[in-house]
Amino acid sequence: MNRELSIKGIVQGVGFRPFIYTLALEHELHGYVLNNCNGVYVEVEGRPLDIDNFTQKIKTKLPILARIDSLKIKNGTFKEYKDFKILQSNHSDTKRAIVSPDIAICDKCLNEMNSKENRRYKYPLINCTECGPRYTIINTLPYDRKNTSMYKFIMCKNCQAEYDNPLDRRYHAQPISCYDCGPSIRLYDNKETLLCEKNEAIEEISRFLKQGKIVAIKGIGGFHIVCDATNDEAVKDLRMRKKRSKKPFAVMFSDLNSVKEHTICNEKERELINSKERPIVIVEKNSSTSLSNEIAPDIKRLGVMIAYTPLHHLLFEHINFPIVATSANRSNEPIYRTFEQIRDNLGSVVDAILDFDREIINAVDDSVVQVVEGEMQTLRLGRGYAPLSIPLQNSNSQKILAVGAQQKSAIALSNSDAAILSPHIGDLESIESFEYFERTIETFKHFYDFESEKIICDKHPDYMSSKWAKSKNVIHSEVQHHYAHILACMMEHDLKEKVLAFSFDGTGYGEDKMNGEAKEGALGYKSLWGSEIMICDRNTTKRVGHMMPLPLLGSSLSIKEPRRMALSMLFECYGSDIEDKLNLELFSDFSSNEIKTLHKVWEKRLNSPLTSSMGRLFDIVASLTGLLQITDYEGQSGLLLESLCFDEKALPFNYAISNGLIDIKPMIKEIITLSLNATKQDIPDRFINTLVAIISDFSDLYPNLPVLFSGGVFQNRTLFQRVLKQLKKRSRVCYMQEKSPINDGGIALGQLCYALYN
Repeated sequence: MNRELSIKGIVQGVGFRPFIYTLALEHELHGYVLNNCNGVYVEVEGRPLDIDNFTQKIKTKLPILARIDSLKIKNGTFKEYKDFKILQSNHSDTKRAIVSPDIAICDKCLNEMNSKENRRYKYPLINCTECGPRYTIINTLPYDRKNTSMYKFIMCKNCQAEYDNPLDRRYHAQPISCYDCGPSIRLYDNKETLLCEKNEAIEEISRFLKQGKIVAIKGIGGFHIVCDATNDEAVKDLRMRKKRSKKPFAVMFSDLNSVKEHTICNEKERELINSKERPIVIVEKNSSTSLSNEIAPDIKRLGVMIAYTPLHHLLFEHINFPIVATSANRSNEPIYRTFEQIRDNLGSVVDAILDFDREIINAVDDSVVQVVEGEMQTLRLGRGYAPLSIPLQNSNSQKILAVGAQQKSAIALSNSDAAILSPHIGDLESIESFEYFERTIETFKHFYDFESEKIICDKHPDYMSSKWAKSKNVIHSEVQHHYAHILACMMEHDLKEKVLAFSFDGTGYGEDKMNGEAKEGALGYKSLWGSEIMICDRNTTKRVGHMMPLPLLGSSLSIKEPRRMALSMLFECYGSDIEDKLNLELFSDFSSNEIKTLHKVWEKRLNSPLTSSMGRLFDIVASLTGLLQITDYEGQSGLLLESLCFDEKALPFNYAISNGLIDIKPMIKEIITLSLNATKQDIPDRFINTLVAIISDFSDLYPNLPVLFSGGVFQNRTLFQRVLKQLKKRSRVCYMQEKSPINDGGIALGQLCYALYN
C-alpha cells in the first residue's frame, strides 16, 4: 500500500522530519519525507496496519514544539521504495508553512551546557530542534539554514555530522553551532571599544552589574537594558538615564525558585513562568521582597520572567541577584536589534554592551501575560508566542492584510489555511516605529510571497496605519475600532453566534456625530468611544449601551492629564463655580484663571471631542482621589486604583441606566463627598464594584447570549476577576482573548476576521 500525507501547521524547524523518519523505521515503512512551502509532505509504503499505526502516532506523539492544523491523507501509486529517506526541501511558488516562534533553551541543552564532558560546555549559544531562535533569524521560507542569519557560519565536521543524522536531536537544527564554527560573544564599552570576548565577556559584565552599572545584553529578539534589581541606586540611575520615571520594569530571575522568594504566584502563573515560551508574567509582589521599590513604584504587581537563553543562564552563574531586564529602546520605539542602534541611541544610557554576531533579522519583544480566573490573558504578543497562527476552518484564497490600530500596533494576514498575527510592533508615533511597521509588513510578504488584494484598517483618519492603507493602490475597507476588538475574540474562539460584548478601552473612533455645534479640531466631528456594549456576530453589530460622553478638554492633552478629565466631569456635575462649591485637592494643580479658561473650552467644545471612554473614567476617579494628575504611562490610573483594592464585597456607588446610556454622575458626586470627608480608602473597591454591577445589569438584560470581553480596560485583573466571578454565579458562558492581545495589539486580528467573513 502507498499513502501520501500532507501536513500543515507548526511542522518546520521543530524536529518534525526526524520524528517522521524514526516512526517510519519503527513501523518498517519505506518512502520519504520532505519540507515544502505548505508544511511537510510524506509518502510511505508498507503493510496497511503499519501505515495506520504510523498515521495515528503522528497525531498523538508529536515533537514538543509541533502543532498539526491539518493532516490530509490519500492513497497513492505503489512505487516499491527500498528504504525511508529525508529529502531536501521542495520549493514551490506558494508559501503556506507557518513560521515557528522562538523558544527558550530546553533542559537537554541546559544539561549539556553544564556537563564538562560535553564539547559545548558553557557554550552561550547552544540550541537544538527543541529550542532556540526561529522567527528572529528567518529571512524567508522554507526554514533552511541558507534562509537564516546562520548562512554565513560554515558548520564544523562535528556539527555537520549532527545536522545530517536523522536520529540526532540536532538534525537540521538551523542555528546549530559550537565554539569551533558558531557566532562569538563580545563585550564593548559604550564608545565601541572591545573589552573582551567569549565567556570572559560574560564574567566581565557580571562584575559591571555587581558594581551597580547599567549594561545592554543581546537576547533572542533584541537587546535588554540590565541592572541589579536589588540595588536602589542602580534602578534610580536607570530611570534617570532612560527618562522613565514611574513605568514598571520587568525583572529576570535565574529560575522559578528565585521568583517564589520575591512574589506570590499561583500554580497557573508558575506554569507559565516556567513554560517553554518563558513570557513575562504579571504576578503579585511579596511584601518581604528585597527587590528595589523603584522597579514598580506605587503598585503591587510585578512583571517577572526567568532566564531563557543559554547566555542568561551563564550570566546567573556569576551573580546571585535578579536583574532588571527592560527592552532596549527609546520610549514608544521598537526593541533594538543591532549593536549600532544601542551605540547610537542608548550610548548615554548603558555603560557596556554584550553582543554576539548572529544577526537578529526580525526583532521581537518579550511576551507579557497574566492569569485571570485560571486562564492566560495576553497583554503583549512577542517572543515564544509570535507569530500567532489561528487555523481557518475553511481554506480561503483571499490575500488580506489588516494593519491594526495606532497604539500597540500589530499586523495580521490571511494565508490560505490560517490567520497570522504578527508580534507586537509598538505605538506608531515615531519615525522609527512606523519604519518598523512597514518592515514587518515586508517581512511577512517575503515569508509568504504575499501581495495583498485587500487592506483593512481602523476608521480613525489620523492613525498612521489607516493613512498607510489609504495610500496604497489596493482596495481597502475600514472596521470600527471596538467591533474589531470583539471580532478578535470571536476569531480566536471561532464564534459564529451572536454575543453580548463589552469592549472597554481608552480611545476608539466612534460612529456617531458629536452633539451640538461641531468645532474645529474635533476629529472629523465624531466622538471617541470606549465603553461599548454591543450585540454582535461576525457580520453585524448593534450598540446597546455606553457611558455618558464628556468633552476631552484640549483633546489628546486630556489623555495625558487626568486632571483635565476630572474638571470636565466636575463641570458636567456642578457647572462653572466648582471652586466655590468644592474644596478638592485637584484645584491646587490649576490657577483660578486656568479653571475659568477650561470651563469656556468645555462650554464651547473648543478642541474638545466627546468621549465615552472607560479608560478616561479610570483617570477621572484617580484624579479626584488625588492619586494621579499627570500620567507617566498608559494605564497608570488603573494600576494605582487596583493596588488599593482589598474589599471584594464593597458596596457599589449609585448610577443610572436609561435607554442604554450609563449616567455615572451619581457615582462621581458620592466619590467627591468621600474625598471631602477624607474617607478615600473605600473609593477604589467601590468604583471597581460599580463597573461590575453595570456589566452585570446589562448581562441580565440579555440572559440567553454568551458574554464576550475585549479592550485594554480588561487588563485590570481586579475588575475582570470580579466580573467573571459574578457572571459565573449566574451560569453565564464567558469568552475573553487568551492567545491574542486583549488590548489594541489584537485589533488587526479582528479586522482580518471582518474581511474574511464579509
